[in-house]
Amino acid sequence: MKSFLLILTLFSITANAQEEPISAFLEKWKNSKEYLLEMAKAMPEENYSYKPTEREMTFGDQLLHIKSNMDWLSLTYFSTIKKEKGEKKELSKEEIIMQLETSFNTVYKIIEQTPKEELKEIVDFFAGPKTKLQILNLLQDHVTHHRGQLIVYLNLNNIKPPKYVGW
Repeated sequence: MKSFLLILTLFSITANAQEEPISAFLEKWKNSKEYLLEMAKAMPEENYSYKPTEREMTFGDQLLHIKSNMDWLSLTYFSTIKKEKGEKKELSKEEIIMQLETSFNTVYKIIEQTPKEELKEIVDFFAGPKTKLQILNLLQDHVTHHRGQLIVYLNLNNIKPPKYVGW
C-alpha cells in the first residue's frame, strides 16, 4: 500500500509539473538538446558540407541556423542581453557542437528564470503580435523542424539517426 501511495504521489508531482508550461518546456528542451547533439556527433566531419540539393543548407549550416535562431528568440524575447554579431567563419564539427550545446544551455537558464506570468505578455514579432508562450513554443518547433531535415541528411549518407527521444 505504501508503494502505491508513493507512486501516486510521484505521478501527481510529475503531472503538476507538466501543467506548468515552463517546466514542460525545460524537460523537453533538455531531451531535444541531447537528441540534436547525438545527430551532430553521428555525422562525420567531412559530411558537414553535405546538402541534398543546391537550395538546401549544408548539414553544418543547418546546425548553425538552429543555434542562431535559439539565440535570437531567447535573447530578444526572454532576456535583456543583446545578441552579439559574430563574424562568419568556417567552424569545425567540434566547434559547432560546442556552440550548439552552449546555446541550448543558455536558453535553458533564461527560460528557467522566466516568471510564468510573463508568458502571457504580447510581443511584437515579424509574423504579428504573439504571446511569449507562443515564442516559447516556436523555440522548440524550429529546432524540431530542422532536426527532421537533419535526419534525412543522415539517412542520405547511410548513417542511422539516433533513436528518437520524446519527453
